[in-house]
Amino acid sequence: MKLVRWGEPGHEKPGVLDEEQQIRDVSGIVDDWHGQRLSDDSLQRLRSLSLSRLPQVSPGTRLGPCVARPGKIVCVGLNYRDHAHEAGMMALPQEPILFLKVTSAITGPQDPIEIPPGASKVDWEVELGVVIGWHGRYLTQAQVLDHVAGYCVLNDISERAWQIERGGQWDKGKCADTFAPLGPYLVTRDDIIDEQNLALWLEVDGVRRQESNTGEMIFGVAQLVAYISQFMSLQPGDIIATGTPAGVGMGFTPPVYLRPGQTLRLGIDGLGEQYNVTVAAARAGTGV
Repeated sequence: MKLVRWGEPGHEKPGVLDEEQQIRDVSGIVDDWHGQRLSDDSLQRLRSLSLSRLPQVSPGTRLGPCVARPGKIVCVGLNYRDHAHEAGMMALPQEPILFLKVTSAITGPQDPIEIPPGASKVDWEVELGVVIGWHGRYLTQAQVLDHVAGYCVLNDISERAWQIERGGQWDKGKCADTFAPLGPYLVTRDDIIDEQNLALWLEVDGVRRQESNTGEMIFGVAQLVAYISQFMSLQPGDIIATGTPAGVGMGFTPPVYLRPGQTLRLGIDGLGEQYNVTVAAARAGTGV
């Protein structure tokens, strides 16, 4: 199934795509796509419904982030071989590099991406997102899929100067509002035959910048979920961003960064596409 959230920001309702790829309103059945609503039991009840009998959402309705109120976003750095080399690493990581991204950075898959005041090195990162459906800790790789609700597209927007040049950890450059476009769909795991064989790509102003396959990960999805669960419990709705391939703006000579007025289009096989326009963020108290 492809789960969506539709409506104005802050007022999204849950939906599901039918066989004709039309959004059906399921707000009379579930309150939203979050927490326990992402469990296998909850999703199985939805599969038994006749979607054609549910209200159809008007075409062109805004899509919101495909998961509501996740507890945390756990990100994996330098998890593609070519990106690790692009970043100047002579040796590949021996263990996953983890950092957290705040949930206030989440925005819809077609919403504007804001360039914060003072930002000069805003970059892109197409990533496979893994959405947790059942709580777990200290998991083995064999147990992982029982705890995964599904997969989605995530763009880990990053301000490189704040990430690398301002001291401390990476979080400063990862957490601005709109720095985590999410969706369009949460595709349940039963619809993905092999999460380690998905093409992913990203374009800026129509120019292909990233193109790879999830098979190029250093640490695969099962490894990552099991590994992360050794350090923190995973709760329903949590999101794991599994890393990005080569082709980020920082990796070009000279580097190429985003500025207001540009377009980004990105996608992953079977998980849909995002389309965003970059805009200058309003300064606090000015509205402009």
